Amino acid sequence: MPLLTATNLDHAFGQRIILEGVSLTVEPGDRIGVVGRNGQGKTTLLRALGGAIEPDGGAVSLSRGARVGYLTQDPELDPEQTLRDEAEMGFAELHALHQQMHGVFHEMESASGERLERLMAQQARLESQIEAMGGYAIDHRIDATLHGLGLPDELFKVKVGDLSGGQKGRLALARLLLAEPDVLLLDEPTNHLDLAGRIWLEEFLTGQFRGAVVMISHDRYLLDRVVTRIVEVEETRLYDYPGNYSAFREIRAQRRLTQMRAYENQQTRFKQEEAYIRRYKAGQRARQAQGRLAKLERAKQETIERPVEMSEAAFNLPRSERSGDVVVTARGISKSYTDAATGKAKVLFKDLDLSISRGERWGIIGPNGAGKSTLVRILLGEQEPDAGIVRPGSNLRVGYYRQSHGHLPPDMPVYVYLQKVIARENPGVQYSEQQARNLAGAFLFSGSEQEAVLGRLSGGERSRATMAGLLASGKNLLVLDEPTNHLDIPSAERLEDVLALPIPPSSESEGVEGGEYEHTLVVISHDRAFIDATCDHLVVLDGEGGAEVVVGNYTDWHERQAQRKAERARAEAEEKRRREEAERRRREPARPVERSASRNALERLKTEQLEEKIQRIEGRIKEIDRETLAPDAWRDAARCARLGAERTALMAELEPLEFEWLRRAEEP
Repeated sequence: MPLLTATNLDHAFGQRIILEGVSLTVEPGDRIGVVGRNGQGKTTLLRALGGAIEPDGGAVSLSRGARVGYLTQDPELDPEQTLRDEAEMGFAELHALHQQMHGVFHEMESASGERLERLMAQQARLESQIEAMGGYAIDHRIDATLHGLGLPDELFKVKVGDLSGGQKGRLALARLLLAEPDVLLLDEPTNHLDLAGRIWLEEFLTGQFRGAVVMISHDRYLLDRVVTRIVEVEETRLYDYPGNYSAFREIRAQRRLTQMRAYENQQTRFKQEEAYIRRYKAGQRARQAQGRLAKLERAKQETIERPVEMSEAAFNLPRSERSGDVVVTARGISKSYTDAATGKAKVLFKDLDLSISRGERWGIIGPNGAGKSTLVRILLGEQEPDAGIVRPGSNLRVGYYRQSHGHLPPDMPVYVYLQKVIARENPGVQYSEQQARNLAGAFLFSGSEQEAVLGRLSGGERSRATMAGLLASGKNLLVLDEPTNHLDIPSAERLEDVLALPIPPSSESEGVEGGEYEHTLVVISHDRAFIDATCDHLVVLDGEGGAEVVVGNYTDWHERQAQRKAERARAEAEEKRRREEAERRRREPARPVERSASRNALERLKTEQLEEKIQRIEGRIKEIDRETLAPDAWRDAARCARLGAERTALMAELEPLEFEWLRRAEEP
């Protein structure tokens, strides 16, 4: 039985129709991703499902007893509550009991006699109710959820009104996840999450949350790993696709190709009919022509729609001057600052060395507040390091995309802005109106959108306009700070097409090239798909003063991290087993040893032979451990399985040998 059903929803803003006759069913356990261009109605759909708006037509029904939780982009929080108390509101009834208990404790401080006895009895009742509803075990869940979303202990007692916008967004998400509704409606849940927070949310939604999820997200990795169904909002309608985002892209491309062929075939038939009618409308076949005209007019009432093309326009970037072979070099750079809240020094990075060569693509990743933007400003010479040296290369023309766009002239149309940027940044180069419009079209501005003034554009549209101007300005070093933050998925994918890594020549990639941009790139981003598509080097800041330079993209680094974590877990488990076994043997009372053929065989060995055998087995175990620690070891699953089986057998062979050696060592 469906948990949530929307039937024939209509909604419009003024004369603009957003949704027209759309229906959606949410079943228990569904994981639905909602995608589409900005402004197509994704948020409107979620608001209607969550009861935040009343649609103009149609109905939304919720299964009896089911609860819906809706994460908006502008959550309502109590500014006077502490962060942790507001998170506890996910358990609203339990939170109320805790508040009553706090009140009882406060009264007990000054009570005595019968009043104290009554308060103690009330305390006992409240404790019984709290225990029945999960007790104080929820404390661990609250802490784990807040930590997972990047909210540390030092913020727990801070009032909500004193939190930043990003912290409030993460708090609202934590409160909603703790409430565990039957249907979870999430509108851009990763907006304020760093990489660790996004990974934690993926694991929570796939491994812990049991309800249904309907989620708008521009994070393609999140959609790939969480959802099993995609709903696309396009031109007032919904299109339903099975599978995750990657499957959706393949099916959608095939659907559009089929739709385009049908559209072209129909248009060809229309043109043939129109030609026949023009030729014979005044001749002997006029009656036939008139009949065909009536038939054609009826057919045109059911015209197949031309599929919307997301990024058919291409453009040629202006040639940039060649930079020196070395773009920037940093040696031993360090940076720290004093935390205003705690008064303590916070180290961002220390003794960091890196060298960026011409044509390389570098991604800078790490938690919020780890110092990513600070590192970029130091590399560009905008800020001094506390220690170390930074040397820029020769002939650099730097284009820096920042997260704010206050520099844009609000009354200037998009295509005019692009003309002026190109003329300013490329002396002697003039773009005609049509060239500027082509550039705007390549960044997904339609004809009418190209004439819109910048001050009336959305955040994502301003980002696209800024990026188009930057890429056409002939820079040989691009520095992009969160370039996809305000972009919808089609826009982010269009930018990836332009900045994609060059593909090295091979028999498989013959005739295939990378993106249009051929120069050096430095990117700060939490968008894992974007980093994978555009970067071949990483600087990973851990938020605790550590920095790691990695050759490879995000997936390469993440796989290595997973291997290291697995190896550490195995080593810790093995060490724990050894300690427990040694402790067991130490405490075990001496007892007669049962005689067996194998036991007799061990007793016949000389101590030197016993030790030699133990050393040989331990040596082979160490070899296996080294092999499994190699970076590419886990790419060969069959080999890893063989090594694991051999190690298990060796451990079983080693145990009786060690027992015999210990027995002899304990003999007087």
